[in-house]
Amino acid sequence: MTYQIPILIIFALFALKEASHKGLLRKRSEVSDDGIVEVASTVMLLAFTQPLILFLAGYFMSLMFPEYAGALTNTSILVQVLLLLILDDMVQYWWHRTCHATRWLYKLHRAHHNAKYMSVRIIYRNNFFFYFIMPSLWLSGILIYLGLGWVYAGYLIIKLTVITGAHSEWKWDKPLYQNKFTRPIMWFVERLISTPSTHSAHHGYDPEDGITAYKGNYGNLLFFWDVLFGTAHINRKYPPAYGVKGMFKAGWGEQLFWPLVPSRKKKRFDKKE
Repeated sequence: MTYQIPILIIFALFALKEASHKGLLRKRSEVSDDGIVEVASTVMLLAFTQPLILFLAGYFMSLMFPEYAGALTNTSILVQVLLLLILDDMVQYWWHRTCHATRWLYKLHRAHHNAKYMSVRIIYRNNFFFYFIMPSLWLSGILIYLGLGWVYAGYLIIKLTVITGAHSEWKWDKPLYQNKFTRPIMWFVERLISTPSTHSAHHGYDPEDGITAYKGNYGNLLFFWDVLFGTAHINRKYPPAYGVKGMFKAGWGEQLFWPLVPSRKKKRFDKKE
């Protein structure tokens, strides 16, 4: 699809900024499996899982409801955007939140938090099955079948711009918090979309640092869902360390393909190791 080109450009720009800021390819706290997990998960999602799900969603709809193909094509762009925000972004918020509250689902998501750093590299860092059963992807495929294809492409570009910026080690929001003219504007921005500050808090290592909000800040494009559903933690700071305190180690195979690659009893993935 044509939207993939601007997405790759946006990713490259953030990656270059991160590379010039604190480095991109050699993080101080990364281990040998990190690069394998990040490359494999990104390629699997973009080249296989996402296209397959969008195709299958449309294919199944064509079998069950052929008369509804393109049914929403002529609706207003506002209606189409609202449908995407609710059925894609809000549903993804609840999927993300549920994964943190359900042990077996968290095993599909743990690769994302296994990294001890923030980076554009970890955006798609998740287990293969995490994306394959993610409800919002299937719902997006249905919406595309109903006629939202072009609006979805533009929506996805905006969404992935926000998500990429939120994961980047380059904290684009920091100078805006410090500037007296933009500080009031950021009050609104940080409650509307995910920012490096709010999303870094979700990836923090230790809740006792006063910044980490591991059980909160689940939003992807819109941080508004966290505000609306009571999981927002805003402090305009950044955790001193990333990862999950007390997490057990897992090799790249388990991170990517659990339960096909089962968990083994192992020592904790401690920050000091």
